[in-house]
Amino acid sequence: MKTNILFLLFFTSFAFHPSLAQERKILDTIFANDHKNVALFFPKPIRQGITGSDNFVFTYNRETEQHFGLLQAKPGKESNLLVISSNGSVFSYIVRYKEQLSKLNYFIALTNSIGNERPIVKDSVLVKSSEELVDNSTYYYQKFCSYLLNRKQRIGRIKKRNEGIILTVENIVFDKDELYFVIEIENTSTLDYDLNFLKLSVETRQKGKRKSLQRLYQEPIYKHNLPSKIKENELARFVYVLSKFSLSDDRRAILKLNEKDGERNIEMKLLAISVRIVPVVSVG
Repeated sequence: MKTNILFLLFFTSFAFHPSLAQERKILDTIFANDHKNVALFFPKPIRQGITGSDNFVFTYNRETEQHFGLLQAKPGKESNLLVISSNGSVFSYIVRYKEQLSKLNYFIALTNSIGNERPIVKDSVLVKSSEELVDNSTYYYQKFCSYLLNRKQRIGRIKKRNEGIILTVENIVFDKDELYFVIEIENTSTLDYDLNFLKLSVETRQKGKRKSLQRLYQEPIYKHNLPSKIKENELARFVYVLSKFSLSDDRRAILKLNEKDGERNIEMKLLAISVRIVPVVSVG
């Protein structure tokens, strides 16, 4: 009888402890090989996908977010695949090489997510506090971004052009735990410029015998005055707010400007030696 009570207590504590249940969740296995594409369809567009080993390759559209990615594999040890969707849902799978594949398409439900990269607060009081914090943060970002645009301080000649479109990084300011990128796009051409996207990524050079580059997209916390169109012979100045990151000899920032239904695209590399990040006293 005593043994049964102890077993019941253990079972109850495990069943109602979500963190333990999540740790013990068995990951599904996806098989792939090097002569067929295995397609994975997710409920939300893919923001990031990473494999744990070089003999597995997961490709997806890094320019325009889409719902599917393609997996291929070379013979070798099993590994894992981690995918983060646009809404922060996290998916994790074991991946293995298999010569003969019985399944080429995987339609993944939202319920297969192992969690979210940002914890979801369910308590109503905490949710209200979180919303108030967001409102206060947004107000501060608006005020500080306006201050930087009016300040018109430049860190140097960090600019690049393509067919009459000039992309300039005017200033990079560090404040609290954020980096503020003051950016200008000037259209000196005779055609309007429709902005598709402007993305910033951090490119890291991997050390070792196999040197490779890995790019990680940095999601802006806030965008201030971002235009959708820059008319001919006009310019637009705006600010991107991002969580702080560092630049070094092995880490550089990549700014990619993309034109909607056009080819006037620009890729700018921001090196540590060319960037001077300016700390400022926070505005009230």
